[in-house]
Amino acid sequence: MTPSSLDTLTLGKQLNASDVSDTAIALLDEQGTVAAWAQGAERLLGHSAGDIVGRSAALVLPSFVEATTSAFVERCRAVNGWPGVTAVRRRDGRVLDVNVRITALRGQDGSARWLASMTDAGMPSGDTVDGSVRGPLLARAPIGVAVRDRQLRCTFANEVMDIHDGLSRDRRLGRRFTDVMPGADAETIEAVMRQVLRNGTTKIHEYRTWLPTSQGAEKPFAVSFQCLQGADGESLGVCVISADVAASWQARECLAVLGRAGARLGSTLDVMQAGQELADLAVPLLADYVAVDLEQSISFGEGPPVGIGAKRLPALRRAGIASIHHGIPESPWVRGELVPVLPDSPLTSVLQSGKSCLEPVLDTAAGTWIDNVPELARRVRENAMHSIMIVPIRARRALLGVALFVRTTNPVPFHEVDLLLAEELVGRAAQSLDNARQYASQHAAALTLQRALLPSRLRGGPAVEVASRYLPADVDHGVGGDWFDVIPLSGARVALVVGDVVGHGLHAAATMGRLRTAVHTLADMELPPDELLAQLDDTALRLGEEDCDLPDPPTAVAGATCLYAVYDPATRRCTMASAGHPPPAIIDPQGRVLYPDIPTGAPLGVGLGDPLESVELELAEGSVLALYTDGLIGTRDHDIEEGMHRLGTALAQPDRTLDDLCDIATRTLPDQAPCDDVTLLLVRTRSLDPSRVVTWALPGDRSAVCHARRLAAHQLTEWGLEGLEDATKLIVSELVTNAICHGTGPIELRLVRHRVLTCEVSDTAAFIPRQRRARTTDENGRGLFLVAKLSRRWGARSTSGGKVVWAEQDLPRASVPGRRMPEASPPASAERRACLRHAS
Repeated sequence: MTPSSLDTLTLGKQLNASDVSDTAIALLDEQGTVAAWAQGAERLLGHSAGDIVGRSAALVLPSFVEATTSAFVERCRAVNGWPGVTAVRRRDGRVLDVNVRITALRGQDGSARWLASMTDAGMPSGDTVDGSVRGPLLARAPIGVAVRDRQLRCTFANEVMDIHDGLSRDRRLGRRFTDVMPGADAETIEAVMRQVLRNGTTKIHEYRTWLPTSQGAEKPFAVSFQCLQGADGESLGVCVISADVAASWQARECLAVLGRAGARLGSTLDVMQAGQELADLAVPLLADYVAVDLEQSISFGEGPPVGIGAKRLPALRRAGIASIHHGIPESPWVRGELVPVLPDSPLTSVLQSGKSCLEPVLDTAAGTWIDNVPELARRVRENAMHSIMIVPIRARRALLGVALFVRTTNPVPFHEVDLLLAEELVGRAAQSLDNARQYASQHAAALTLQRALLPSRLRGGPAVEVASRYLPADVDHGVGGDWFDVIPLSGARVALVVGDVVGHGLHAAATMGRLRTAVHTLADMELPPDELLAQLDDTALRLGEEDCDLPDPPTAVAGATCLYAVYDPATRRCTMASAGHPPPAIIDPQGRVLYPDIPTGAPLGVGLGDPLESVELELAEGSVLALYTDGLIGTRDHDIEEGMHRLGTALAQPDRTLDDLCDIATRTLPDQAPCDDVTLLLVRTRSLDPSRVVTWALPGDRSAVCHARRLAAHQLTEWGLEGLEDATKLIVSELVTNAICHGTGPIELRLVRHRVLTCEVSDTAAFIPRQRRARTTDENGRGLFLVAKLSRRWGARSTSGGKVVWAEQDLPRASVPGRRMPEASPPASAERRACLRHAS
């Protein structure tokens, strides 16, 4: 046979047969001992035939010693071979990851042999197919194997070879190729085998040919001929491996499409959209109709997914559907609907086991599981669904859902290779879905946390009327750290707060909650706005330092902004300060809009330490004050000044209710989804009736105490609050006495009747009194103790000229505006009565 005659074996175009030519092979006997070795195995593993033939395969295949060699062989026999990725040991001691396949071969006398074929899992394949997919695909794609002795008689073969060349095992075993298929092509093939035997260990010949088949039209096959060597290095025979090139081409085409299309997966963090992307990719690439059903909690980011093997079956919601037919007539359920899990159906077994299901021929006869849902049965039969695959969507031992692949128009049933491709596609999509699930879960948790931390009900009391809106950012940007508050203060005053933590997600929401709590604490200390924000800045810095000390610090939150204002309805004056926050909008009763010039200090937590400055304004009764975050005025395409003008225009309608104004202001946002949370707090100012506020100037001497008691008693009689006279006279006595003893200059007494009765005493001393527990031998120190027992609460606040000490008492229920007259006022507590007796 001349070299030119061998070239006639390659018919048609050149075939890429790297699938078989790059394979290292070893022949094993029934006990797992290496019976023959090929030069390709020597190149891959470094062992020569003399090193390995006659020894256990465990020398190079650690998988053989997972249990025992016999147990491994029995496992291979049970499944007619074993494909997978495993580690092998080279002669130099290095461990190499390979795609390995153990193929069962049968001999004429019933004996068995195992062909171990291996390819380097990390070696580039020379095509566009991802190596991580190519190896498993080739491991599961059918290959024909035949072993021939030195006389070219077939000694062992597998069943796939029968399909490839149309020869039965009985005709093949013990005979040469020319004996059973005479002709020029058979003689040429045997000439190739003899050349391989003659060359021995010097060279391996690989040829591509078209082998005839008796089963229908000719099919292209790639064939590899490799010399098998014994322990002495001499040739024992030839191993022939054939692969269906047409199937390989089809698989490569699908994998190439998957490789390109895989980039589309993961383009969204919306779990429902991610499910639809999977369905769209699979049609018509793999199936005529695809449905993606996700575990119900995944769709809404609520709770953890169901674990694989869980006792309860998950509830499924349809997330994606696609079909080659217009209108998707195959699906009884639309996107978003719950999908029933039918007992005794393949879907149930997939959910319970977490393993894929392949039904090449779907049984649609009457009385099968599909008849449990009549609408499903009708659509299955009307659309001629004849072959299905159900692949679980798994991620980190969690079951996210299932993907259903169906063929209707395509008459070819699904095969193992189709299932492998479907599993690869679903595996890639599972990563995307798991990312989207985690994001949805974090987004839902952050939103829940944020709403739990925000006030559920705002109370403006007699000072202001209140309305608010909070709109979370779109799903692509997460939840931010916006917060707002209306905090009742002493003397019918009210604190108005709005803030924005930089960043998104759970950490921003948690930081917001901590800052909001800090504001409440500082507000109870009655600090002026500028001092309160300075203290809040220190708190934000400390929180940032604590986060940095964590072993796994969260994404840094680069500060926060805050606007804090205090409104006094008795004087209609509003004092406010800003830490990097936009100024409020003030709309007077005539509809004129003003953005006050408030010094914008540095944001909280950035460490600049610049002093903040408060601004005081007098507001007309009925003015609207709008506090907001920058999400309301700043967008991607519009600057902040334009947003402020848009907001002012929307709010310049003083005759509208605050709820209407909130809706109007938020409707003026651009159509695109907001990139930040939107928060709006609207208040309409009220003023206290002058008859409810009384102020007296007192001299700074002891005579002021009796005078103050008489003034207070007289005013309580005019207000019809005689029942509070004794306690109020005692409170006034103690507060005025303290002002005289510890301060200098004039003293002022003010009574304010609103939802409670507030008694305020102001003086020029700067220090804030603190309650202490007096010892039995002390003559002083019990005054504030008595005030605390006689009032519902008391406190002190600094002013520009000194301080104010105040105490509040509950009004009798009949005296509170809007309350029904009770049958009788509740009696004073025993402790309160004891305090009054002690004072008298």
